[in-house]
Amino acid sequence: MTTPAPRTVQSALTAIFFMNGLLFSTWAVNLPEVRDRLSLSEGDIGLSLLAAGAGSLLTMPLTGHWVTRWGSHRVTSLTALLSAGSLALPFLASTFPPLLAALILLGACNGALDVAMNAQGVTAEKALGRPIMSRLHAGYSLGGLTGASIGSFFIGQMAPSQHGLLVAACIAGAALWASPRLLPDRSKPPQRPVGQPPRQRLEPATALLGSLCFLGMLAEGANYDWSVLYFRDVLNLPGGQAGLGYAAFVGCMTLGRLFGDSWRARLGDLTLVRGGGSLTATGLALALLWPQPLPALLGFALAGLGLSNVVPVLYGVAGHALAGRGIAQVATLGYGGFLLGPPVIGWLAEQSSLGAAFWLAAFAAALVAAWAGPTLQKLGETSPG
Repeated sequence: MTTPAPRTVQSALTAIFFMNGLLFSTWAVNLPEVRDRLSLSEGDIGLSLLAAGAGSLLTMPLTGHWVTRWGSHRVTSLTALLSAGSLALPFLASTFPPLLAALILLGACNGALDVAMNAQGVTAEKALGRPIMSRLHAGYSLGGLTGASIGSFFIGQMAPSQHGLLVAACIAGAALWASPRLLPDRSKPPQRPVGQPPRQRLEPATALLGSLCFLGMLAEGANYDWSVLYFRDVLNLPGGQAGLGYAAFVGCMTLGRLFGDSWRARLGDLTLVRGGGSLTATGLALALLWPQPLPALLGFALAGLGLSNVVPVLYGVAGHALAGRGIAQVATLGYGGFLLGPPVIGWLAEQSSLGAAFWLAAFAAALVAAWAGPTLQKLGETSPG
């Protein structure tokens, strides 16, 4: 079997990241229509989001073993196809219990894909001899922006089930194209002395950085999953216009990730994280205190720009200061925020209102700005060199 050229691998992997972003934005944009068709409450929506997160947690811890055994290229290819197939199922659900089951399966397939495609990204970085992860994640964001834009157009033009099936077919086609162009790897599992268990203790520096990542991803997940409903239910925008806030958020996040590496070199880690948290909190406060379409659109755009590099920078800091075990723990804690935040907002919205519940995301971003200095200084004191 001929090994594909590194640049071909990058193009194929970018397509996978792009289609993964397209998958999630397709579901997010159609969420209000599915909610209305099944007569779901805000609490039901929160439980649905939790079901998808629970599905991810079922497979993410296992995917590392699968990657080691079969290679990230094979696992990425298979889980991309499975994710495409599972996307169609929530749109076909006729009642709430089948919807929950479909979202658990979608989350399980996509959680495995998330781990596998990032592992393949590391393999591609080594082959290229330069970092590409920020650009790959920009591809994910661009896929989200494309899905939101196309989805906003299709709302009212075709049934959500038709839209979901069409996007699922596109994702499957892209996965089939990309699969033979990924880079084979055969990593070996790390060896430990006989009788020595793996170390699982969470170091204080790791817990601090993981907490920052948790807060950043909580705010990010809230915007991904609830922005469309905020524009529809709070601002009363009809049909496809409800996706404008989501598009503004994802568009500015994509722009920020495209320039994030140069900003990081020029401004430094602390300035980028602290400034990103402050900008996000300011943008969300603007949208919540001035609930009109234009101020809200600007607010969600600022939030996307602010959050664009918070998590990538924190992952980079973890890699330099805490090595492999630390970055794995930081990523796990961070993903917990991404999964937990949207359902909590759903529960809070049912107790009060969605506008009031969204302040949780603004507060999380403000905490990122406040705690960035002490956390990164602590890491500077404890990291080697």
